[in-house]
Amino acid sequence: MPVVSDDVEPLSFVFEDDGLVPNNPMPLLVYKGAIDVDNEHPEKTIEGLFGANGWGEMWRNGVYDYLHYHATVHEALGVARGHARVRFGGDRGREIEISAGDVAILPAGTGHQCLSASRDFCVIGAYPPGPQMHVTLPTPENHAKALQTIPAVKLPKTDPVMGADGPLVRLWKQPTNS
Repeated sequence: MPVVSDDVEPLSFVFEDDGLVPNNPMPLLVYKGAIDVDNEHPEKTIEGLFGANGWGEMWRNGVYDYLHYHATVHEALGVARGHARVRFGGDRGREIEISAGDVAILPAGTGHQCLSASRDFCVIGAYPPGPQMHVTLPTPENHAKALQTIPAVKLPKTDPVMGADGPLVRLWKQPTNS
């Protein structure tokens, strides 16, 4: 049985800059039930998939319970176990329930915060090749800096779930400066 469903198409959400969380004109992608994690080592299943698709610097944990974003790198969050309600896009964003087998792919600048989670909630985080991840808090100073760094973040060459031909490659386009 394949690890990834062939016909999965991600949900897509775009969040406006709210003055503290810059977000990104490129959409947050959420794959629901994309990865078969019905096995003894779902963390290894997700890590293997992300790694095979060129995403690394992985970690296992949850999602921080405070609002933050990453201004220098895109992030993939693969849910290995349990479920959580995460608000994406900052305080005026959207609450989304994510559960085992789901993957959220956040373009640089996308605010996120865990509002509640099951006791067994476990996420695999990963990043495309590039700069180190830094946690950025929503302050006016950080917002001003992030407006400079986010446009410089390179587009990933691959989708962490579907590879070189995945929806991310089609849906994420570098914004043009107007």
